[in-house]
Amino acid sequence: MTHADLTFQRLRDGLAAVAALSVLAACTQLPAPTSRPAPAAAPLIVPAPAPAPAPATAATPAIGPQLQIDSANSLVAVTVRRGGVLARLGHDHVVASHRVSGTVAPAQNRADLQFRLDEMTVDEADLRRIAGLEKQPSADAIDGTRHNMLTKVLDAERYPMVTIHAERGAPGQALQVSITLHGVTRRLAIPVELREENGAITVKGTVTLKQTDFGLTPFSVMGGAMAVEDQMELRFDLSAR
Repeated sequence: MTHADLTFQRLRDGLAAVAALSVLAACTQLPAPTSRPAPAAAPLIVPAPAPAPAPATAATPAIGPQLQIDSANSLVAVTVRRGGVLARLGHDHVVASHRVSGTVAPAQNRADLQFRLDEMTVDEADLRRIAGLEKQPSADAIDGTRHNMLTKVLDAERYPMVTIHAERGAPGQALQVSITLHGVTRRLAIPVELREENGAITVKGTVTLKQTDFGLTPFSVMGGAMAVEDQMELRFDLSAR
């Protein structure tokens, strides 16, 4: 074999090898291209809700300065009268408190007062004259009246206080007054004479009440032949500074 023939043979063998590699490559599955991960989605940012406005609150009425009841110049007096077929043998009476305490709030048009039943006096001579009662009972009669009043009628050991709440409306109108006695409260409209001068307030008036309206049983003896009438008159003269 000549040199030319050897060269030709080598060329032919090389072409055959290339062809075989091409066929092999066509029959072989190529690996899938590597996929890149999808970019992460950006977080959703939701703005925080605006804070709700604070609920409106009703304005608190100003209390203003409070006045104190001037006990030395204040009085509550109650007149009770005798009844029954033997009334002529008994006496009418005046019981009174000189120790009223409490406060008055002019800006709120209200007052709160109280006094103790066991501190009330019985049948002071001057108060009897003002009430139009002439005959002065004896000291023993007065002591007996006081004892019967506190123990048999008022039950002062169990209900020692009388409390009064008053509210004023428009000028000239009656005071709206709540009186609590013997654990019972009654609301009344009471016309008054009211005066304000130099920062002080005075109020005067009278009102008719019934003992039975407060759960009280009027005192009586001998089956009612001698008794105290149900109706009583309350007079007040109060001062606050």
